[in-house]
Amino acid sequence: MKIYTRTGDTGETGLFSGRRVPKSDPRVEAYGTIDELNACLGVLRDHLAPGTDAPRTRVRAQLLEQQKVLFALGAALADDRPGEAYQVPADAAGRLETYMDAMDESLPRMTHFILPGGSPAVSFAHLARTVCRRAERRTVEMGTAPEGVVIYLNRLSDYLFVLARHLGQAEGVEEIKWEAE
Repeated sequence: MKIYTRTGDTGETGLFSGRRVPKSDPRVEAYGTIDELNACLGVLRDHLAPGTDAPRTRVRAQLLEQQKVLFALGAALADDRPGEAYQVPADAAGRLETYMDAMDESLPRMTHFILPGGSPAVSFAHLARTVCRRAERRTVEMGTAPEGVVIYLNRLSDYLFVLARHLGQAEGVEEIKWEAE
């Protein structure tokens, strides 16, 4: 199977139903941003080298879990056939909350806004968070998102913020507090 088809050379793409839409269609923007987010999670996971460190191994597994959900979600958003709606796993947002609660136990209370940065892993977690927020906006803009998708994306961006703080703490990186000048 060749990767190129030349069917998109005119600025259109095909949905699962076979219907052709402009590549600027809100649905295409939504699943394209989901794909971009998935790639960001892959980069973040790659910055957490595998090894015997149990916390990093656990986070790598959590990120891989989210990548699988995002891949299915992106495919579902490309499927415009009636009755074919993908359902985000019922426990997906709850699982993210559980992960956040576990990480949050050891984090200091926030008293300021935090600027992204400090280490490659922390920065990539923040980058993934901002792409996740855009994916959420694009999905809302689409107007017909399957049930639970917006909730999941909202929770995933929260998870990525807490993860950035958790990674910074694990690496001994001081948070950069934003203060109005």
